[in-house]
Amino acid sequence: MNAPHPIPLQRIELPTGTLDLRIDSGAAELDALLGFAARANAKRGFLFLSKVLGKHWPANPTDMLMVHERLAATVPPLGAAVHGPVLFIAMAETAVGLGQGVFEAWLRAHPGQQALFLHTTRYRVGSGPLIEFEEAHSHAPRQFLHEPVAAELRSLLLAARTLVLVDDEASTGNTFVNLAAACRRLNPGLERVHLATITNFMGRAATGLLDTRFGMPATCGALVEGEFSFAQGALPPDQGAAQRFELDADRGASTVFGRLGAARAVKAPEALAARLAREFAAGSRVLVLGTGEFMHVSTLLGAALRRHGVDAVVQSTTRSPILTWGAVSHALTFPDNYGEGIANYLYNVAPGQYDQVLVCHETAPGPALFGLAALLEAQLFHFQSEDHVEEVPVR
Repeated sequence: MNAPHPIPLQRIELPTGTLDLRIDSGAAELDALLGFAARANAKRGFLFLSKVLGKHWPANPTDMLMVHERLAATVPPLGAAVHGPVLFIAMAETAVGLGQGVFEAWLRAHPGQQALFLHTTRYRVGSGPLIEFEEAHSHAPRQFLHEPVAAELRSLLLAARTLVLVDDEASTGNTFVNLAAACRRLNPGLERVHLATITNFMGRAATGLLDTRFGMPATCGALVEGEFSFAQGALPPDQGAAQRFELDADRGASTVFGRLGAARAVKAPEALAARLAREFAAGSRVLVLGTGEFMHVSTLLGAALRRHGVDAVVQSTTRSPILTWGAVSHALTFPDNYGEGIANYLYNVAPGQYDQVLVCHETAPGPALFGLAALLEAQLFHFQSEDHVEEVPVR
């Protein structure tokens, strides 16, 4: 059977340049999965903006969980030749929730099999060892991966033979290669790598060379595949620093939701969802908002609310500066709640747009969160652990 013909080249004129795109597979889903935006970033002036990620676009959490299951199903099956736990790593900040969801979907599909989840971060937590690698095109290029401190989690890391790297999109693959090399320094026994992405725009030729680039068998699973080129045009305005890393700074980032490893699924906040659903007026439109790298709990809360009949969507704040154009119709700017002294943003949300806004955060309440709550007339929920959620009185 002949392969389906790719969509002819599409040209998107952005304020920052010209994006040429060819879609080889998944074209029927393209509009439902993806929009286009312009970055305020001289290194890369475009953004493939996912509509099912819960980051820059309000997403139905039920649809997000379905995407997690589909990407988990792309992981090659374990066989006699490949044994040991599977190591899942999600890329901060955008894909932290996606990666955790893919990991949990894989666990559900493979009961009794062992896996470890970690996500990269731009914050140090604890005093254990970490490795650094670079996301060269990013506005905040320094990324860190913490080694698990708990003995049982570290054992899973060292016993893993399959590495699954999760991100919303693959455009060059360079960051994946850098991270995989760092992982192999920790665990030389890794035997294969799989990329799980919503979109893969590396192109057929580059995807076919993954084995060579990674130095081990490599596969890729994506919902949309194609190839792009970008001709840089006018440089976007300088948005200032998007990262201020201080080695010993305590940013209030949690140690219990994936930075130091997790071997099981996060429990959904069912009791909280049931209580809130009773309190909301019938027909209320609800936004469940994650903060920065703390995203997955907001997805679980949003999905639980929908099971109770609430019209809930999920999104997150971000450090990514994006221009108001294309898939970004509105932008809010406010101080970051991690205390870096950088701007944070929320896109496609205007004050008063939702009847209820629930902000899920891992950092202790402070001026930045109180300011965000006032801006959105939101409730604050401090997740100190799965079982300890504090509803914070808003000043």
